[in-house]
Amino acid sequence: MTSTDFLFAQPGFLRGLAATLDMGATLSVYNESPSPSEGDARALASDWSVVGEDIRTAITAFQSEYGE
Repeated sequence: MTSTDFLFAQPGFLRGLAATLDMGATLSVYNESPSPSEGDARALASDWSVVGEDIRTAITAFQSEYGE
């Protein structure tokens, strides 16, 4: 399954624990893109990829229930 969370931080347990003490938010690291427009394009492409997967799943479910 395609994920659309590549622009968000993915902290583990220890990073989450450390973040509670990090008052300046110096430990927060996010996935970056070379430019804002490239980040937007990547996010949009990823979103449409997930939409396509949902449509394929719905078509498969429909065909298995009602035949082709």
